[in-house]
Amino acid sequence: MNKNMYCSFVVIVQSVSSPARSYPPLFQSALKFLGETLVWESNETVDRAKVLPEYDFIVVGAGSAGSVVASRLSEVKKWQVLLIEAGQQASHIMDVPLAAPFLQFSSINWKYRTVPMNNSCLGMEGNRCKFPRGKVMGGSSVLNYMIYTRGNRKDYDNWADMGNTGWDYNSVLKYFIKSENANLSHSEPGYHGKNGLLSVSDVPYRTPIAKAFVEAGSQIGLPVVDVNGEKQVGINYLQATMKNGLRHSTNAAFLFPAKRRSNLHVKKFSTVTKILIHKSTKKAIGVEFVRSGKKTRVFARKEVIVSGGAINTPQLLMLSGIGPKQHLADLRIPLVADLPVGENLMDHVSLGGLVATVNDTVSIRLHRVFSDPYILNELLQNHNGLYTVPGGPEALSFVDVNSPDLADGHPNLELLLVTGLYSTHEMMPKLCGMRPDLYDAVYRATEGMDGFTVFPMVMRPKSRGRVWLRDANPFHHPLIDPNYFADEADLDVIVAGVRLVQQMLRTGPMRSLNATVLETPLPGCVQHVFDTDAYWKCAARQISFTIYHLSGTCKMGPATDPTSVVDPRLRVHGISSLRVVDASIIPEVPAAHTNAPTIMIAEKASDMIKEDWDVRT
Repeated sequence: MNKNMYCSFVVIVQSVSSPARSYPPLFQSALKFLGETLVWESNETVDRAKVLPEYDFIVVGAGSAGSVVASRLSEVKKWQVLLIEAGQQASHIMDVPLAAPFLQFSSINWKYRTVPMNNSCLGMEGNRCKFPRGKVMGGSSVLNYMIYTRGNRKDYDNWADMGNTGWDYNSVLKYFIKSENANLSHSEPGYHGKNGLLSVSDVPYRTPIAKAFVEAGSQIGLPVVDVNGEKQVGINYLQATMKNGLRHSTNAAFLFPAKRRSNLHVKKFSTVTKILIHKSTKKAIGVEFVRSGKKTRVFARKEVIVSGGAINTPQLLMLSGIGPKQHLADLRIPLVADLPVGENLMDHVSLGGLVATVNDTVSIRLHRVFSDPYILNELLQNHNGLYTVPGGPEALSFVDVNSPDLADGHPNLELLLVTGLYSTHEMMPKLCGMRPDLYDAVYRATEGMDGFTVFPMVMRPKSRGRVWLRDANPFHHPLIDPNYFADEADLDVIVAGVRLVQQMLRTGPMRSLNATVLETPLPGCVQHVFDTDAYWKCAARQISFTIYHLSGTCKMGPATDPTSVVDPRLRVHGISSLRVVDASIIPEVPAAHTNAPTIMIAEKASDMIKEDWDVRT
């Protein structure tokens, strides 16, 4: 029994030792959950004590993409595959959906922050937004809120139009379907898989607020749709990467079944600090990694595949001499390839301050949840109840604000419902790094109240940011500038989202809850009249909220595209035997939460690698 599991078990057992009243059979339920935990953790891949000198493929990063690639490549029995992960093993307690926000305060989060901003994040401590990233087996698929959305047909057709042959919607749809094992109450035939490794399901529990939100959206003209079906414009409850009411990460989905493959080795707690590249041939020949202060080199017979994500991947490439020439020269890093690594950073930024209170105890207040033994028992015994809500989000809507009446529109706005307030728990304002004085001035007054937050999110942002090295030390976090709202058109989308939510609040389902927008103005926006467009634009600059969809920093494109880093087969331009497989290759971020597209990218990349090495798929 590891430390995490033991501590979780102790908390559960202690919860039964309270003054006498009617209680559910928590002890028996806890034992049941503990038994499941023992089985779950027995499936975790073994941390290899000693690696071989050479492998066919080395995969850097065991996140949403790397777990998939390592699993798929190791299906070829003659190939030896090494998967290297900087983080630790996962634990079963991380799979409790409602616990998702708390994981950001743990060691499985890289805990990145932006540079101090002057155009956004102004209500956060030091004008810096937090950027959570998973540092664990399964990466951000263990840290995220489990929302499964793929994007719109036009997203991927646009990729192909940019010169990325084979990335059109019809070509990538089969890879979404390949991964998926769908168990959904509302799904369109032909768009979902039933035989994949990744479980996608409905969330077992829905609050009255979620039901009112979906009904309200329907009443203002948003159709109830399968958002992963033919069309995305509309509204519905979440589809989530969950299995039997618990999180289903890429670690559990793709690596657990591969545990007994003798040709797959996994090295945990190991940070890759450099890609080894032959000076004359410009061929990637291996990597250098550090574990517990010890440096090790391991070599690749065929390829090095970097799957570190939109922050770690550009950092590693630049440390290895692949990046902007002048930037590397400034840090005295020998140049291997002059490429725009770290540019084109995209994210789905949101206004985090659209809060409404209600007149009934129908939202998720964590103190209330934690103190109710019946809610806990429902999780432990049946994998149901409030603990199965994935971190707070329950429903979403996609809208094309440019063509709102077009049923087959290309969404540029998402409305994400979170059934709770910043005052739901003391950790909530700390989650985004909100300044205490701002919380005190605006949100403290809602303590003890019920309510919800809607995040109007820019799904096709025009603003672009950048990731670059702080210095040549691989253990120092890189510098991150998302450059939110550099293009004011992104703010117009957020204002359109606010107006849609206000329409929803005027419907019967929301009026029955007396849902009322919190009208306390933000201290940084008192120069604007509350509820004007100018006020909401100011509010978005104050409470700029990342939805954790960082992408684009190693852009995919043909060699003729000077802004690209990898070609349509994800090979780094000018360097042989080196690929990037993760969200950093995305040329334009799709109108989707990026976990599902990242898994799709990894599935397609795995097939391309097999094809390039003459293995039938």
